[in-house]
Formats: sequence, C-alpha cells, structure tokens
Amino acid sequence: MGKILLALFILTSLASYAQDFEPKTYFSDAIEKNIRKYRVNAKRAYIKNDLERAQFLFDSLINHVVKNTYIDNFKVRKFSGRKIELHEFEKPIYLITYATWCTPGIGEIPALNDIVDAYSDEIDFVMLFWGPKKKVRKLKNKMNNKIKILYVDEKENKNDFVIRCMKHTLGFPTSFFISSDKKVLDVRRNFLHHYSEEYTKSYNANYQTFTSGVSLLLNKD
Repeated sequence: MGKILLALFILTSLASYAQDFEPKTYFSDAIEKNIRKYRVNAKRAYIKNDLERAQFLFDSLINHVVKNTYIDNFKVRKFSGRKIELHEFEKPIYLITYATWCTPGIGEIPALNDIVDAYSDEIDFVMLFWGPKKKVRKLKNKMNNKIKILYVDEKENKNDFVIRCMKHTLGFPTSFFISSDKKVLDVRRNFLHHYSEEYTKSYNANYQTFTSGVSLLLNKD
C-alpha cells in the first residue's frame, strides 16, 4: 500500500512539474496568427451593419484564440510621465482600454469608482487611455485615485504590436481580465449604451458588469 501511495505521489508531482514548464502561448503570437481572417470577416459584417455577426466573430476570436494566452509585457507611461511595465502589477489586473472620444453612461464612472473602493486591495484596476492628454486629464479627475491611469503615446508605441491590437483589432472600451500570473481569462467589450438612461438604471447596469469581472478575477486567484 505504501509503495502504491508513493508511486501516486511521484506521478502527481511529475505531472505538476511538467505543467509548470509547458511553453506559454502569448497573446501577441496567438493574435498575429489569426488576425487577418478576423479583420476581413469583421469588416464585412460592419459594412453590412450585421452587428450580431460582428459580435459573434469577436466572441469566437476571444474564446478560441485569446483566452488562456499570456499577456505580453509592454511599456507605457503613467499619467505623471513615468514609464511603467504591465508586468509590474502583481495582483490580478482588471484592465480597461479607453479613449477620450468614448462617451460613458451617466452611472458608469460612479459604479466603477465604488467597485474600485471595494476591491482595490485584491485587484489592480488599470485604465489604458488613448487621446489628447488634456482630455484624459478631465476624465482622470472624475475617477477614483486608486485606478492606475496609463497613457498611450502614439509616437512612442506605434511599433508595439500588443498596443496596436488593443486599439485597432479589439477596440475600446474593452475589458481585459488578467490573472496574477498574467494569463488572459477573458476579454469583453463594454458596450452597454446606457447614455440616455437615468442615473439609477445606468449605475446598476454598469455595477453589475464590473462585479461580474471582479468575480472572474477573484475566483481564479
């Protein structure tokens, strides 16, 4: 009996050891192999105004290509100007790509601010911004100061494939859910369109969406 238990222990240990050294598939490599076909098909769907087809293509790309890859390290700047690498964040990352021309619903930022207050000890909330810095500053002033605001300088990052994919392929506003070991758990588009709704409905819809993302990150880590 003892020999059987010892053998099982060794086999389990070897399996775990092998898993630790499995080659990682990185986000950039997975996207690069599949991006051309996706772009062609998505463009056709948008030309036909077939938004349901466009969403299906996006979901397929995420589920079959992006999920379970590892996000590449990339370097951008904090709003203060200091450069920072994504892999410097040690907690699970709730990363939102955003642009100054995106129009948030009336309850979106308040809901996000409340979520950040509740979970910032366990999760790094990061917003990656495109757009004129003056306009970014106006949005930044409305947001919880526990959110890490990062700024994409198009001149600095024009050759960064990961940054270009986030903007031109996946678009924004989009949320990336990244575990503490930098695995991409999911990517979701933030198209709630509660711009014309009253505050309570907009707040509740956004709060529920942010809570779902938080649950994904906490249940993984």
